[in-house]
Amino acid sequence: MSKEKDTELIKQLHSDYELVQKEISKKIVGQNNVVKHLLISIFANGHCLLVGVPGLAKTLLVNTLSEVMDLTFKRIQFTPDLMPSDIIGAEILNENRQFQFNKGPVFANIVLADEINRTPPKTQAALLEAMQEKKVTMAGENHPLPTPFFVLATQNPIEQEGTYPLPEAQLDRFMFNIAIKYPSFEEEVKIVKETTSGKEAQLQGILSGEKILTYQALIKKIPVADNVIEYAVKLIHKTRTEEISAAEVVKEYVQWGAGPRASQNLILAAKCHAAFNNKFSPDIEDVKAIAIPVLRHRLILNYKAEAENISVENIIQQIL
Repeated sequence: MSKEKDTELIKQLHSDYELVQKEISKKIVGQNNVVKHLLISIFANGHCLLVGVPGLAKTLLVNTLSEVMDLTFKRIQFTPDLMPSDIIGAEILNENRQFQFNKGPVFANIVLADEINRTPPKTQAALLEAMQEKKVTMAGENHPLPTPFFVLATQNPIEQEGTYPLPEAQLDRFMFNIAIKYPSFEEEVKIVKETTSGKEAQLQGILSGEKILTYQALIKKIPVADNVIEYAVKLIHKTRTEEISAAEVVKEYVQWGAGPRASQNLILAAKCHAAFNNKFSPDIEDVKAIAIPVLRHRLILNYKAEAENISVENIIQQIL
């Protein structure tokens, strides 16, 4: 890091993070941790999976985030009849009888993939490929997606009817799996008051796309001590059943552990978490703070865990 400039940028990021949290709270009651994890994934250039039952304001949250960040926003409602071309776009014949590429809704800074597990695997794969490559290929021609580019996908619990679970390899492309819980009694009272009064909160655009790209470059440059990297990698190794260092709880209840992408995401997210707290380098506490959303969708439990009602969160906490 060119010390002085980057130290100043970290202070600025800390200040902007607090401003964004404050602005979002004008429309979203509570959910501070959810907002923090969403912002970490954005500044660390990752994608996010939001999991929760319908009606918990997942769509409103993402919409609010795009307003505060002054970015282009598109929402795709995933349905069983959605086709890949409905997402990425298609070639159409124009009035000059020539084929031209008509861009789909994936061409935006923030794409909300609403109820991603309600659409068949073929369509899910089209979005997930765009997420990975940051471009769309049509008739042999590459069309780059705008930068910054994030996919925030919402998913209904798998037990609900008409859902197509995302394969593990595709789930791994999401940096975080954020569980959205029901609000507390006090929060729900406040939500009802605010949403039934007819008042509409006016939001201010705080961050531009250019500023976000600057912060993304900054996060990559933040130095990390070797012992923190080793702690993150050891943590991931403990989730793999075939490793000598695997935790006892993992050997008993886990079918598949996390891959190397989890280690990378742990470190990137820990850097961002440290910057949000005005620290110039992450420590082990920062890794622990973001371990659950990074690992929640990467550990595949066995039948014994299901039979004994053991959750992924239980296992991660025991490993930590």
